[in-house]
Amino acid sequence: MPSDNKPLLILGTGSFAVEIAEVASEIPGVVVAGFVENLDRARCAEPLDGRRVYWIDELGALAATHRVVCGLGTTHRSRFTEQAEALHCEFATLMHPTARVPASSSLGKGTILHPGVIVASHTRLGAHVCVNRAATIGHHTQVGDFVTIGPGVNLAGNCRIGNAVYIGIGATIIDHVTIGPHSVVGAGAVVTEDVPERVLVVGVPAKILKRNIEGK
Repeated sequence: MPSDNKPLLILGTGSFAVEIAEVASEIPGVVVAGFVENLDRARCAEPLDGRRVYWIDELGALAATHRVVCGLGTTHRSRFTEQAEALHCEFATLMHPTARVPASSSLGKGTILHPGVIVASHTRLGAHVCVNRAATIGHHTQVGDFVTIGPGVNLAGNCRIGNAVYIGIGATIIDHVTIGPHSVVGAGAVVTEDVPERVLVVGVPAKILKRNIEGK
């Protein structure tokens, strides 16, 4: 959903960042210029998937001419986005051409919708949300910042999803459910009641397996 022709840099150098680059490249008007590393400078020595890898400190000189988006699946990606923000980077919001979002719904900065995602009416996704392949999000649902929604997730209407929640592949959350910040919903779980913050829930129906966690 770019408004100009600024090239895009992907924050991250893992396999998920490479996937994000491919998703972005399929969006008309988006040109992926490279990746950004912030932990191990040695990773900048060689191209990744045919593109240059920049060191985080180089972003300051690129901020005026490039946009960035975070290519990390972890809910702890705020550490990387905060570094980019401190260097005055502008975040892109990406929606694959096969994703669907009605005019009554909104996407925050840095949010990424993969192929086949469907967002229903009057729903708000926060900043830096990653919604993976073929996930569905129901009407009047609120999704916080730094949330990861896995492939094939079915998130029903009138739900409230806290910041930095991770919802695993194929999970189902029924309507009017609230999930507290930093919690994790295991793959294939069926959530039928509210989930407190900082817990791991698994199973059908989902039950608490661990407490005092910090997302995933």
